Amino acid sequence: MQVLVLGAGIIGISTSWHLLEQGHEVTVVDRQPGAARETSFANAAQISVSYCEPWANRHAPAKLLKWMFRNDAPLVFRPRADWQQWRWGVQFLAQCNDAAFERNVRQLVALGAYSHAALKDMVRATGIEYHRLERGIAHYFTDQASLDAAGDAAQLMQKFGVQRKVVSREELLAIEPAFNSFGHRIVGGTFTASDESGDARFFTEQLAARCAARGARFLYQHDVERLSRAGGAIESVAVRDRTTGTPRRLKADAVVVACGSYSAPLLRTVGVDLPIYPGKGYSATFKLKQPERAPHVSTIDEEVKCAFTRLGDELRVAGTIELSGYDLSLDTPLAKARCRMLAERVEEVLPGVCDTRTEKQGGNPRFWAGLRPASPTNIPYIGRTQVERLWVNAGHGTLGWTHGAGSGKAIAQLIDGREPQMAFKFHGFTPRDFSRATAEPA
Repeated sequence: MQVLVLGAGIIGISTSWHLLEQGHEVTVVDRQPGAARETSFANAAQISVSYCEPWANRHAPAKLLKWMFRNDAPLVFRPRADWQQWRWGVQFLAQCNDAAFERNVRQLVALGAYSHAALKDMVRATGIEYHRLERGIAHYFTDQASLDAAGDAAQLMQKFGVQRKVVSREELLAIEPAFNSFGHRIVGGTFTASDESGDARFFTEQLAARCAARGARFLYQHDVERLSRAGGAIESVAVRDRTTGTPRRLKADAVVVACGSYSAPLLRTVGVDLPIYPGKGYSATFKLKQPERAPHVSTIDEEVKCAFTRLGDELRVAGTIELSGYDLSLDTPLAKARCRMLAERVEEVLPGVCDTRTEKQGGNPRFWAGLRPASPTNIPYIGRTQVERLWVNAGHGTLGWTHGAGSGKAIAQLIDGREPQMAFKFHGFTPRDFSRATAEPA
């Protein structure tokens, strides 16, 4: 079968790899000059099965109101004259209750465990190096109320097979001594030894190279202009070479849309309407000044909702979500405040460990923003649409790296007519009519 994959991030490239594994011919289209140049480029680098919690919970509405006018808030909702934003927001609010939270956690954990196993298989098969650290993921808290709530969340995770345990301040600092200088602020934390970290961009780039070596065709620097359907089936995909301006019309036996946040507007052109909305996330990557004092365990800071992850001789700090459309700029007052917050937090928590100087001061910090393609539940859409031969693999939110390998394997199996084997049936694996997709599982 000839399969056209739209998007060369971790989702699209994982999909391509597994399709090749099953003997299909694959063509990948992406507007960038290489793989992993957008959402997969500089994320938090965590493979976090134990922390795959949805944004929607019973505390979220009050927090959103509280944070609405704070530029440095962990989650910012800035209302726009955008019907899709408001529709998404209403569906998100419908998930902000305990029953929905538990249901959504169950499915996210199921997909996470399936995906983590798939990633390990891919690493064994390919030998790809990507600054992988199998040291687990820690999460520290600076107030007792948050730590108490974390205990409830840990119990819920344990219910679904994730061994996230609550640890004392002393235990957390023994797990990761790099935070000793900040220890007086820490009241305790949680830790899951089975989680890991690594550079999603490095992994995706190398996996793309292996796909090419196995015969995959890559059309980089090609814009996907539109999908065309004839009757109830996809007929072709119109693309245009960014370098020459040459238009092309591509046909295939199956088309997989894996364009992150841009999947939703593209799919709407053929009547597939999914509630996927972009959440702008930020990261900063700093050179290490004192590598011996830098953390090896990827760690989440609950107070400002950011993650610290070591990538070789650098430290990646990533976090915050901004629901305000498709803007990727770093020079707005809001963006500058959020980037500054990440740098200041590093110096507060790990003083002197990283070179956090600005360019004017002689430093070289790398700030980045990417769009997280979020569904109201944070559960991605993986499956066949009501348009014949048109498939979708999108809506992973902040968990694209955690769920990427398994999402690619799952949709490749579905295209092959097989059902992915999981401990719990993930609702998106059932071929369904996504044109009437809601925040509720099938």
